[in-house]
Amino acid sequence: MNIEINSISDKNVSDILNSECLDFLKLLHEKFNHKRLNLLEKRKEIQRKIDEGWLPDFLEETNDIRNSNWKILSTPKDLLDRRVEITGPPSRKMIVNALNSGANTFMADFEDSLSPTWKNIINGQINLKMANLNKIDFKDNKTEKEYKLNKEHAVLIVRPRGWHLDEKNIKYDNILISASLFDFGVYFINNYKTLTKNNTAPYYYLPKLENHYEARLWEEVISFTEDKFNLKKGTIKVTVLIETILAAFEMDEILYELKNHIVGLNCGRWDYIFSFIKKFKNRNDFVLPNRSLVSMRVHFMKSYSQLLIKTCHKRRAHAIGGMAAQIPIKNDDKANKKSLQKVYDDKLIEAYNGHDGTWVAHPGLVNMVKEIFDNHLYFKNQLGNKREDVSITASDLLKLPVKTSGGRVGVITEEGIKTNINVGILYIESWLSGNGCVPLYNLMEDAATAEISRAQIWQWIKHKSVIESGETITKEYFLDLLKGEIINIKKKIGDIEFNKRKFTEASDIFEKICTSDNFVDFLTISSYNKI
Repeated sequence: MNIEINSISDKNVSDILNSECLDFLKLLHEKFNHKRLNLLEKRKEIQRKIDEGWLPDFLEETNDIRNSNWKILSTPKDLLDRRVEITGPPSRKMIVNALNSGANTFMADFEDSLSPTWKNIINGQINLKMANLNKIDFKDNKTEKEYKLNKEHAVLIVRPRGWHLDEKNIKYDNILISASLFDFGVYFINNYKTLTKNNTAPYYYLPKLENHYEARLWEEVISFTEDKFNLKKGTIKVTVLIETILAAFEMDEILYELKNHIVGLNCGRWDYIFSFIKKFKNRNDFVLPNRSLVSMRVHFMKSYSQLLIKTCHKRRAHAIGGMAAQIPIKNDDKANKKSLQKVYDDKLIEAYNGHDGTWVAHPGLVNMVKEIFDNHLYFKNQLGNKREDVSITASDLLKLPVKTSGGRVGVITEEGIKTNINVGILYIESWLSGNGCVPLYNLMEDAATAEISRAQIWQWIKHKSVIESGETITKEYFLDLLKGEIINIKKKIGDIEFNKRKFTEASDIFEKICTSDNFVDFLTISSYNKI
């Protein structure tokens, strides 16, 4: 099998993509890529069923799995306490700051918060290898501040890219390798000996699964890897993000398929909202309101969270809460206090509901969130809180927020559309420039929130949704607002900066994916060849 690899100007690349690594990637590609492609075709079949009127439900054929009393195999000691998890891309500064933040774990992300340039992907793997060897450091050239890894630090978990993505820089016999298999394999080969020597192991967060068959493929990959390298069954551990509406109906089944290797599920709330829009995009009875109104308090989101907790604790698995996207606001105490109060309220509800931990996007939130869980948890986790009072039906997971007489639960506003446009363009421009994790308006935005922004606009245009003031959302109406937001961005940053950066390209991409006849599944796929 012939291999083609794009070069990269880094002296350490040959150490990362060494012969052992390339041989392992070849094996993974040969054994599993065809199964991955078949599963992606299955996604298309299910989408066609939804478009024809079918709605997801709990599977009849897996009733026995849901109703029996099996448990997951085990959870290692260093993953028993996960009350605060910080996430971010695997850049040197982020890795050092996140591992030193006081969080229990750090999820180094090759997916939503990383722009997958070849340089970012390779350097991310180099950085993680150095971190596991305790040799990583960083110096900020602007402040001259030096960052070094503390002796005691967070446990490292790596999120590879999802099954839907290819790695365009490596081909075997002219076929692109799966980005999932690439990220998984490169991290494993370069770190498993160091990690097992240090009494830990390779830990992963698995994103964007849509059903238990996709979990089964991961189980096959992991079991094959352990067998090949003579590791004890259950050495590699994973946590699965429940961030698609279809996966919400198969949580038990996903845990069951991965029971020898899984330790928990996570409420990936932003991708979950995007998935909800995407799957029901062609149905006018499934149109969501402004993004800011789709909080964890609305019925279908609250139901999803509670079902996840109940399902996990029945199987002795951890239930991790969703992302707090807020970041500390400097030089405005009033605004900062208001922002932090939102985080406090959100995390207090998660702890009260039974989550074992939660996500934050910024080191400045770690201590506050940890204190919330410290005050609520009597032990390292809440696995004993079975939430047997919870009873979630299929209709609960599909119940939309509606407009109420006394509130704004289900409205679409012009301001909401403008926010989606503004955030979408700013994020895509940053992503095209190599940065996939962007602070915008005191929130940390990643690909998931940009996906929500453009998916909502596509759906609103398709169904001619009506905003609160009575105006119908048409393509022409959207394009008029788009022009206005481009002008606003240009005014804010100046003509020179605007023209120097990739705003024109970003706005063109945003316009195209919002107005195309056919919905683009992932903006990261449609834009991948531009980086």
